Amino acid sequence: MGSVRAVQGERDPSQEAEKRRPSGLGTVTVVFLLALPLLLLFFLFGDRAVASIAADYPVWQRFKVQSSGNASSSRRAERCAHDRLLGGLLSPDFDAATCLSRYEASRRWKPSPFPVSPYLVRKLRQYEANHRRCGPGTANYRDAMAQLMSGRNADRAECKYVVWLPLQGLGNRMLSVVSTFLYALLAGRVLLVHEPPEMEGLFCEPFPGTSWVLPPEFPYTDGFSADSKESYVNMLENNIVRYDGSGDAGALPAYVYFHLEQISLRLQNHTFCEEDHRVLGRFNWMVLRSDSYFAVALFLMPVYRGELDRMFPAKASVFHHLGRYLLHPGNRAWGIVERFYDGYLAGADERLGIQVRVAPFLPITFEVMYEQIARCAREHDLLPQVTGDPGARPASGAAKVKAVLVVSLKPEYYDKLHSVYYTNATATGEVVTVFQPSHDQDQHTEALAHNERALAEIFLLSYSDRLVTTGFSTFGYAAHSLAGLRPWLLLLPDRATMRAEVACVRSASVEPCLHSPPSLVCRAEQDLDPVAHVPFLRPCEDVYFGLKLI
Repeated sequence: MGSVRAVQGERDPSQEAEKRRPSGLGTVTVVFLLALPLLLLFFLFGDRAVASIAADYPVWQRFKVQSSGNASSSRRAERCAHDRLLGGLLSPDFDAATCLSRYEASRRWKPSPFPVSPYLVRKLRQYEANHRRCGPGTANYRDAMAQLMSGRNADRAECKYVVWLPLQGLGNRMLSVVSTFLYALLAGRVLLVHEPPEMEGLFCEPFPGTSWVLPPEFPYTDGFSADSKESYVNMLENNIVRYDGSGDAGALPAYVYFHLEQISLRLQNHTFCEEDHRVLGRFNWMVLRSDSYFAVALFLMPVYRGELDRMFPAKASVFHHLGRYLLHPGNRAWGIVERFYDGYLAGADERLGIQVRVAPFLPITFEVMYEQIARCAREHDLLPQVTGDPGARPASGAAKVKAVLVVSLKPEYYDKLHSVYYTNATATGEVVTVFQPSHDQDQHTEALAHNERALAEIFLLSYSDRLVTTGFSTFGYAAHSLAGLRPWLLLLPDRATMRAEVACVRSASVEPCLHSPPSLVCRAEQDLDPVAHVPFLRPCEDVYFGLKLI
């Protein structure tokens, strides 16, 4: 990784290297002068000089490597800078100390399987400029707030906003805020996030020179539901808004509430039809509350398809790129990541992440769940088998070390797996180490410290070489999508037998699943099944009625 100064835009390292590169004659002279003291030592002290030099060999070896590497130093510096900025996703215009994870996270991720589209990079820089122009503390924001407090919408306002309200646990929040940001990119809105006490400082500011945190004086953050009179669907049903676009935009209410919570595993009608989004576009202020990865549904709308195709030529890269761009752990959470990774995982030859989340609506016993995990690992050669022979050794060379990271609210899965590999040798001679960062027993989304640990463990999972995650878990979705890995998904058990006949399946893509597709009332009857007509959509492996991008 480069220095902080490199992030902030110093001179081109390739030019500096060119200036420093010695001529051929200079190199010969330097080598001769360096060798002269050694020749004198050898002449005066003989073998003792040789022994002394041998003892200091690593120092000389390091010097040799540094000297011989000068010719490629600029290329290494360029690769390092490229990695820091994730192929151009990240802006270099930050003080790295204010958010250590922003430029450090990429050191531990595997290389992304998806090239970053130059068009997406351009859109992100344009968005950042617009956020600086319209964000909190600006004259445009003050004007917009004055309009909001007047009780009426403004016609042809300078800036438009979408206010994101958190809902459900951390995984749901990460999926929904990335979806909301994608909507803001497409609709030309500025994203502001409501940051309740359990989220204060959890994530870094993602946009340079401004803030995405909703100022505390914003009046509309509580009491919303699908039945709220300010909701778009209720406005439509009560003829406050109309599809024909009639009436003065200045006569509309001051804001619209857009409810995107999954209700009975289905989003509301009139949420992802083009005529609805034309009406929504007339409002300067939108308050949005969601627990879903509704980014998938934006691909169902022809009005956005062209922009989405240009931003994401690889459709399965949406959360992978936007999550890495937007979601940077704050310094407290990042400290947990660094200490745990460097202390327990960094030295392993291979890292396997196992995330276990028992669905509250389908509770199964520890024994059944552990058997499913073991079956998945065995059938897909994720973990070596153990043997009763205590003398098992690798065929040749040092034993390979495989670190297993167990992430679960419960300690039993770690205890069992650790006991198996602590008390038994492996048939392959591999050494398997098992670790669990925390086990809080229950989810406490209302607690900041709990959320910091959860965020740290999502990132630790994303540094795995291979991943096993629990189906239906948004926590697992966030981890494997950030990693850019197709996980083995532990399938939900059959309700009748409380056992999964197939232990796990490999996900078709790295994208999260939209559990609750919208009702496409705006489509012709033959288009109601999007999978049949959209080539890059598939049903989710773990949620048969869900949709995912591939």
